[in-house]
Amino acid sequence: MAAEVQALPPLRQTPGPAPLTPSQTYYRAFKSQLLVPSPHNSAITSITSPPSAETFAVTSGGRSQIYNSRTRKIVKTITRFGVDDVARSGVVRRDGRILLAGGDGGVVQAFDTGSRAVLRQWGREEKRRLPVHVVRWSLGTITEFMTCGDDRTVRVWDLTEEEPKWVGVGHEDYVRAGCWLPGQEGMVVSGGYDQTVRIWDTRQGRQGAPVMTFRVQGAVEDVCALGSSLLAAAAGNEVSVLNLISGKPEVILRSHQKAVSALALAQGGTRLLTAGLDGRIKIHSTSTWEVVASLKYTAPILSLAVIPSPQNSSEDRHLLVGLQTGLLSIRTRLAGAEKAKTREREKRDQALIAGTADEYERLQRKKDLRQGILARDRGKDFRGEGADITIQGNDRTGRPKPLKPWQQALRRGEYSRALDLVLADEKSGPENTLKLITALRSRGALRAALRDRSDENLIPVLKWVLNNINAPRTLHLTGD
Repeated sequence: MAAEVQALPPLRQTPGPAPLTPSQTYYRAFKSQLLVPSPHNSAITSITSPPSAETFAVTSGGRSQIYNSRTRKIVKTITRFGVDDVARSGVVRRDGRILLAGGDGGVVQAFDTGSRAVLRQWGREEKRRLPVHVVRWSLGTITEFMTCGDDRTVRVWDLTEEEPKWVGVGHEDYVRAGCWLPGQEGMVVSGGYDQTVRIWDTRQGRQGAPVMTFRVQGAVEDVCALGSSLLAAAAGNEVSVLNLISGKPEVILRSHQKAVSALALAQGGTRLLTAGLDGRIKIHSTSTWEVVASLKYTAPILSLAVIPSPQNSSEDRHLLVGLQTGLLSIRTRLAGAEKAKTREREKRDQALIAGTADEYERLQRKKDLRQGILARDRGKDFRGEGADITIQGNDRTGRPKPLKPWQQALRRGEYSRALDLVLADEKSGPENTLKLITALRSRGALRAALRDRSDENLIPVLKWVLNNINAPRTLHLTGD
């Protein structure tokens, strides 16, 4: 008895490019980009966001603007700085009522965010005023804040006092970075152009020296606390992750070609974002310190901030990037329900513009009715846990699937005719062509299929070779 003729097996091709990782998919979801130019094209030097308020502050040139994080629109613009002064590091308090800002004039000002009135000024009485580049609210006491500037000092102030509560002396060059250390009451961090990162305890009298000093490989542009015992410092084109317990760098990240200018945490502290003058943002995992995703911008990046989602702290809502050209980039990531609502709103607006609003409403009512019927009938076919389950096997009593003409020719050994038929059939697709040529090659019949061909019969074969000669998956066939 003759054996049953088996069909050609499915062709296994080499895999294509690797799919996107979950981190790459996550950051590619920041699609709704809004570009806001600053007045006079001034560089965006600072973007800050308080922990709980629904606002963020953007500082550029001689003004500081407050945005609503829900609408992404400007709600207040504060311009009460000097004529030739440049505002620095505008930061809103966590209750959203007061904004602090430094400046190149050496004066720190407190503004009422409601009336934009100047509540208080510090440093105007000093004889030699140097720029104040960093202002940060305290994480604990609501009236305390710290400043860092070109006078090489770190100062802690109180809104109710005219003189600083504490002064830190020890830097040998400009201090351009600073932050409070979370979980450590009264501990602040500063970074300067003297290539050092210093830890200060502000509870020691009115003046003090650093309790810990780290040497890095370049001028420090930004520092970011990763917790109570880890700290990231941007120095040159490197980012040093410093361990405060061991007193040594834990790892040094070298993922930028130019100087790193800004740092930020995302996804509940599981990702560290680094931005540089090369126009790139690198996303690092805080567990392995590997680059898991990256973003590209058209100009050098000077400032960076991430606003978390109000519903879930482990997800982010906005990615804010300040460019040297004066553009503020606001990228928004929508969740599943918000994305569906936005899509429906866009469809409704398009229907209104096209004059088909009645048709859209009719289809929407039909869709709602269909969903209601499905919800009503859901679960009616449930028979209980004790019901028998019948597994039906394959039914082999039916008629076999008819063979295609090129398959019939291959079965009869007419290799040349089978090749002509599969190349002439536009509906067969490239997979069947590859399957046939692979089968002919494995049977040693490829030369027989190409032998004694006229010029007219050789043209389809040459066309297929020219179309697939650059494809890596078919190179082993076209080379033969």
